[in-house]
Amino acid sequence: MEKEKTRKVLILCTGNSCRSQMAEALINARLAGSWKAYSAGTNPAGFVHPLTLKVLSEAGIDHQGRSKHISDLPVKDFDLVVTVCDAAAENCPAWLAGGKQTHIGFPDPASVTGSPAEVTNTFRALRDAIELKLIDYLKNLAED
Repeated sequence: MEKEKTRKVLILCTGNSCRSQMAEALINARLAGSWKAYSAGTNPAGFVHPLTLKVLSEAGIDHQGRSKHISDLPVKDFDLVVTVCDAAAENCPAWLAGGKQTHIGFPDPASVTGSPAEVTNTFRALRDAIELKLIDYLKNLAED
């Protein structure tokens, strides 16, 4: 039996502090062996939002990511590039090494105002939406 190749996916956002970090952590935790995720930003914030780490921890994921620019990535050839915010989709660089590009947008939880509980719940909802939409999308691609 031939060993299945682990495919590489870049999750691209603007700030690389919430959505793309969460997606990277969820993919690497839930789809290890079939996908290896990397995340980056077109204009990185320079930090991973503390609520991103909190809601990932609630899901049993200890994420050690750092906010980084696409030029800081150790890998340049991806099987798939997924933009998770509209600004990144508009500014997504061309990946000459091949691979598919797609956009699966999510609202920015860092822009939400309200009580601490309301804001935290927005981050939880984002985590759950990424798990539902993006993880399912990658699982379906892995079956192709």
